[in-house]
Amino acid sequence: MLDDTDRRILRQYQADPETPMADLAERAGVTASTLARRLGAMRDGGVLRGVRGVIDWGVLGYSIEVMLRVTLDKTEPRAFDEFLAGARKVPEVTEIQTFLGTVDVRLVVIARDLQHYQALYRERLLVLPHIADIEALMHVSLVKSDETVPL
Repeated sequence: MLDDTDRRILRQYQADPETPMADLAERAGVTASTLARRLGAMRDGGVLRGVRGVIDWGVLGYSIEVMLRVTLDKTEPRAFDEFLAGARKVPEVTEIQTFLGTVDVRLVVIARDLQHYQALYRERLLVLPHIADIEALMHVSLVKSDETVPL
C-alpha cells in the first residue's frame, strides 16, 4: 500500500515526469536515493507502468477523430475475438474498448481528412467481421483530458 511519502512522490512525478530526479526528490521532500528506491518499488509493484511520449497526431496531419460505437452479432461464438483481431490491424484505430450493454466495442479512429476517413471507413472498418450495427460520432472539441490521479 502507498504511504504519504509515496503519494507525495507520485503527485510531483505525474505533475512533471521530465523533472530531473534531484529536483523531483527535493520537491517531494526525500533524498535522491529514497526517491530512486521508492520509484523502483512502485514500478515493480505495478503502480508505475512506464513513461511514454505523447504525440500530437493533429500536428502530424491527422485532423479527424471519430469514435465508432459497434454492436456485434453475438450469435457468432467468436464474434468478439475475430472483430478485435481485425480492428487491431488497422493502424488508424488508436483505441479499442469493450463494454457490457447495447454497445459492445468503441473504436477511436484518426484520419487525415474526411476523404481519408471515408476510404478508411469503407475499406478497412466496415469489412471487419461480425458487425451488426455501427454508429459514428465525430469528435468536435476536447473539453478535458487528464490522466493524472488524485493523490
